[in-house]
Amino acid sequence: MSEMNLANQFYNGEFHGGLPRSADIKPPKTTEISDLSKQGYQLLKGNKITEAIDCFNRILELDNDNNYALVGMGDAARKRGGFHEAVSYYQRCLDRHPGNNYALFGLADCYKALNQFHKAIEIWEQYLLHDHTNITVLTRVADAYRKIRDFKHSKMVYLKVLEMEDQNPYAIIGLGHLHYDFKEYRDALFYWEKMFQANREEVDIRVLTSIGNCHRKLKTFSDGIIYFEMALRREPCNFYALFGLADCYRGMNQQDRSLEYWNRILEQDPRNKVILTRAGDAYRHLENYEKAVDYYQRALNIEFDIYAVLGLALAAKAQGRYAEAVESLGRLIQQDPRNYRLYLELSECYLKQGDKHQAQEILENFQRQGIRSQAVMEMIEHIKD
Repeated sequence: MSEMNLANQFYNGEFHGGLPRSADIKPPKTTEISDLSKQGYQLLKGNKITEAIDCFNRILELDNDNNYALVGMGDAARKRGGFHEAVSYYQRCLDRHPGNNYALFGLADCYKALNQFHKAIEIWEQYLLHDHTNITVLTRVADAYRKIRDFKHSKMVYLKVLEMEDQNPYAIIGLGHLHYDFKEYRDALFYWEKMFQANREEVDIRVLTSIGNCHRKLKTFSDGIIYFEMALRREPCNFYALFGLADCYRGMNQQDRSLEYWNRILEQDPRNKVILTRAGDAYRHLENYEKAVDYYQRALNIEFDIYAVLGLALAAKAQGRYAEAVESLGRLIQQDPRNYRLYLELSECYLKQGDKHQAQEILENFQRQGIRSQAVMEMIEHIKD
């Protein structure tokens, strides 16, 4: 073959001879950016954020508007929790490269993390213009609507996901949370149980405690106990399972059983004033006033708690120390003047002291605020009779 023919084949791209075609030859700058980009994202996947940032910065020195580097910098900042910084990089990318899906996705996730759910929804809806069947984005949109308590739109989007993928766990769990948040406990139970039935052996422990909590809210306490016990077998120190069991036994008026679980929580968290007060209530119902007072005082040593003060007043009342109870209840009414229960307890103290006039007067003071309470009206009638 003549030198002329070889030259013609080379320039026409027909001769390779171990060399790349001219179209495949990348400029050195492009190759370096491509290599740095791959390296940066690999480092991000391995949580080597500082090294990844170094790669992306080197790209930006070569190409100030490079979309891969700008998104990479946003992702790195987001991984570190620097959401405002991440927003600036994603926005800069979108200014130069409108509609970049990765920048839109990252930007929406930042707004979600910053609790700016309206902005997150707006960005995700821009993303869906390019990819309207993306289930991951749709579930995020539904979650965001749930966070801003837009029941209608949240449910609509979750159900759209289930039309596309009828066993999608994120949509099913989301619907459970949605109905629970709006106190629709039976509907919430339907979705949580659907999740449980789909994967009984390996179901997430949060599904078990959520089913238990639905039963707790519906006051079907014995059914709730079954699920909380399942959760506790998985994680013997799980707070939500221990709390759920304690509260179910409290609802069933089995105070001795509830104490077992309140005290197990306190072994892990001895300064939890809510649990100290609940345990104090249990001891009070069991007429162990010494223990009850000890737990209420421990709660008050941490921080003022209206229920601990109320518990002390009720313990004093139960022991016949009516003047002490009257003083405590009077102070509580000044702090919470619309709480009808305080007026009922104070009225009973006056009755125990034989002062019917004051017992009735305190209840009528409550009614003068324009608040209706059937219990207060019945108590007034009882005093008059």
